[in-house]
Amino acid sequence: MNKEPLWTKDFISVSASNFFLFVAFYFLLVTMPIYAIQELGGSAAQAGLLTTCFLISAIVVRPFAGQWIERLEKKTILISSQVIFLGASVLYFFPDTLGTMLAIRFIHGIGFGMATTATGAMVAEIIPGSRRGEGMGYYVMSTNLAMVIGPFLGLTVMRQWGSFTMFVMCIVISGLALVTSLLINVKESRHEIRVMSIFQVKFNPKDLFEFSALPIAVVGAFFSIAYSSILSFVSVYAEEIQVGEVASYFFIVYAVVLLLSRPFTGRWFDQYGANVIVYPAIFLFSAGLLLLSQTSTALVFLIAAGMIGIGWGTLFPSFQTIAIQEAAPQKKALATATFLSVFDFGIGLGSFIIGWAVTGMSFRMLYVYCAVYVLVGLFVYLLMHGRQEKQRQMI
Repeated sequence: MNKEPLWTKDFISVSASNFFLFVAFYFLLVTMPIYAIQELGGSAAQAGLLTTCFLISAIVVRPFAGQWIERLEKKTILISSQVIFLGASVLYFFPDTLGTMLAIRFIHGIGFGMATTATGAMVAEIIPGSRRGEGMGYYVMSTNLAMVIGPFLGLTVMRQWGSFTMFVMCIVISGLALVTSLLINVKESRHEIRVMSIFQVKFNPKDLFEFSALPIAVVGAFFSIAYSSILSFVSVYAEEIQVGEVASYFFIVYAVVLLLSRPFTGRWFDQYGANVIVYPAIFLFSAGLLLLSQTSTALVFLIAAGMIGIGWGTLFPSFQTIAIQEAAPQKKALATATFLSVFDFGIGLGSFIIGWAVTGMSFRMLYVYCAVYVLVGLFVYLLMHGRQEKQRQMI
């Protein structure tokens, strides 16, 4: 039996748009704190607020974006959000105080939150139902690749050519995100676009959140707390154990093993269900963190990167796929918004907790505790989703 096509123009376009969006996000994630301290005269704590402000606005806007997508055309919301995202990128040239920069970061976060919700809803419509696990895996891989390319590109541009070129590059990347989003065509159930629908927002919890997505979103947030230890401190840890020369290759190895494993893990998800993929991925994630805690050589450091890449890189798209599958067809956009909002909250909370924890322990012990924490996640997943998944597979 022939498979339904996955690599269509629309799937490639929405994945490309998501890729450029996240390249811009990670591009600024690593450079804005440096810019705030060196050129705006801020402290490290104030520089950290630039990221916090961005994520807060993204989290706040997502439930409303989910409602707008239900009432208006998905592409209309996506293009509007990309215009906001690009416009905010242009504004970075002007502020000379941290207060003004915080306001721009807030606006930028609104565009990001709307766009990630819209692309998530659109890709759920574009991917054939029989290949959802495989398709979501490839789609989320565009985010993982951006996580490698964005920081590398941002730091390189800022160090070589300065902040002016950095902001120009951000505009170019944001423009590419907008252009690729214009190429997407999805089947829309509503064609009457009413501007007033944007202002008709419901504040009832059931309209702000898709409750069917909450259990797996909580699971994703639980694991993201451990993953934030990698995002925040793996490069610092590499310097401490004297393998700093290969620190920049951590996420490259992460991405390579993810690329190699993705054709298999996504297909197995569709064929055998989530549990067959999630449980081994949790063990690999935990084992990678434990190996990372014990490493003293560059080779072992990069092997740990590969294990974490397969583990966490498989868990995240699996969780997002589950969130979409659990929701009714008309609620998939809200399910995407709910999942990403709870997940981002986990990343933000994790960054705070991990930052506090490292003041009282070594990085080696931090990663040992994170490995144990991830194993506890086996039971969290079992209680929140794994048992129901097993029952479905038995029917």
